[in-house]
Amino acid sequence: MLLKMSGISKSFSGIPVLNDVSFELEAGEVHILAGENGAGKSTLMKVLAGVHTDYSGEIRIEGRPVRFKSPHDASFSGISTIHQEMSLVESMNVRDNIFLGREKTGGGGGVSYRVESEHAAGLLQNLGIPVNLGREAGAYPVAIRQMIEIAKAFAFDAKIFIMDEPTSALNDVEAEKLFALIRDLKAKGCGIIYISHRMEEIYRIGDRISVLRDGRHAGTAAAADLPRPKLVNWMVGRDISRQFPRREGRPGETALEVRGFRIADRSRAGKWAVEDVSFDLHEGEILGVAGLQGSGKSELLNGLFGTYGRPAAGSVRVGGRPFMIHSPESSIRAGVALLTDDRKGTGIVPLMSVARNISLASARMLSPCGWMRAASELRAAAQRVASLGIRTRSLHQEVQTLSGGNQQKVVIAKWLETNPRILLMDEPTAGVDVGAKHDIYELMNAWTSGGMAVLLVTSEIEELLALSDRIMVLHRGRITAEFLHGQATRENIIRAAMGETRT
Repeated sequence: MLLKMSGISKSFSGIPVLNDVSFELEAGEVHILAGENGAGKSTLMKVLAGVHTDYSGEIRIEGRPVRFKSPHDASFSGISTIHQEMSLVESMNVRDNIFLGREKTGGGGGVSYRVESEHAAGLLQNLGIPVNLGREAGAYPVAIRQMIEIAKAFAFDAKIFIMDEPTSALNDVEAEKLFALIRDLKAKGCGIIYISHRMEEIYRIGDRISVLRDGRHAGTAAAADLPRPKLVNWMVGRDISRQFPRREGRPGETALEVRGFRIADRSRAGKWAVEDVSFDLHEGEILGVAGLQGSGKSELLNGLFGTYGRPAAGSVRVGGRPFMIHSPESSIRAGVALLTDDRKGTGIVPLMSVARNISLASARMLSPCGWMRAASELRAAAQRVASLGIRTRSLHQEVQTLSGGNQQKVVIAKWLETNPRILLMDEPTAGVDVGAKHDIYELMNAWTSGGMAVLLVTSEIEELLALSDRIMVLHRGRITAEFLHGQATRENIIRAAMGETRT
């Protein structure tokens, strides 16, 4: 037995988060740890990784009892972690991030940048990450930063790898590279604890599955012996008959008209992130956007929202009227909202309350003459919390203390408070459990039934196929194909995303 955790219990401020949880890991095994957001998965792994040291229970590695005093202690005992919330120091360069706290030293005891650079270059090449080792990590988009986080975990010899939602920001091609590395680790006798909400990859790479629900162990079974409906039932404590609700799209008038749209590539001078893109988005429609890393998906949404200021070229009409993109503020006034793919970085303000986060984008509406009406703010927040089913102890609770799925619902509530006509959604279910995903899908159906238009970017192809009325595919900033619902398949989307133009 490579790892055995027995009777693990952990509380925060007297509130139990883990209650007598046991977990085992064999050498050469991928053991999936599943459960809803807030079930205790990440807390259990933080106990193992030395982040939480005040817990009860016992941990044994290869039969030897251990009790780590810090993450550094766990790391030097052969445990490496890919965190769900990225641990990169964005102002540091890529190389220094990969070896932070575990620097490679030379003969004189100083840091050997040559050795680090050679090792890092090999790791990044295996992962197919096109980055400059000397460039700040924060200069790269979320998906690239996620791959750097993965490279950081693989930079040292370890026996146990904890992977907490490692593919949440990755597309299929990037995830394949990670899965190939996981196969290599298994062959070397390493054990992998893998946390994911993506059903397809759970059953693809998992040998065994353990489920936590409300901080307790709900069950363990071989992946081959645990059908999906039973797994979902273990996770949420109820039956969800359909992963994706039925969708009956009825597109109406044109809500958004984009012609010849161009966005400059902020990381490469003289290049385009989005080039000559034209499309229409209709009221009541979900238009999916597919593409690989570097295709321009996120840049398109940010460009339309005014994140980068004025676009380099192109015309935009909202509700049939010309719209000059200047800034996010002008877009919000025009009825356009953007849910970004970086919940922690640009979605929430972690130290602010639930209520204050919900009111962030609509503060002008709640503060006539520049004075915030606290009662109006709390009333609006309470209505959104109730309608979206956000699980929080109080409207004054810091949003960072909520589970990932509930944080995502707070971000959605923030944008709904602006009364958008057009909602741009970038990876809306990343890191969200199956129950919360189902809730978000139902909400999207309700919004579009009311006439809202949704432009959806998601790296989960099953989600894209199920939710979209139409799908357009980008490759290097250009549209290579468009499919109606029912015409699109995984295969033709991947071909178009790799640059095969459909005529």
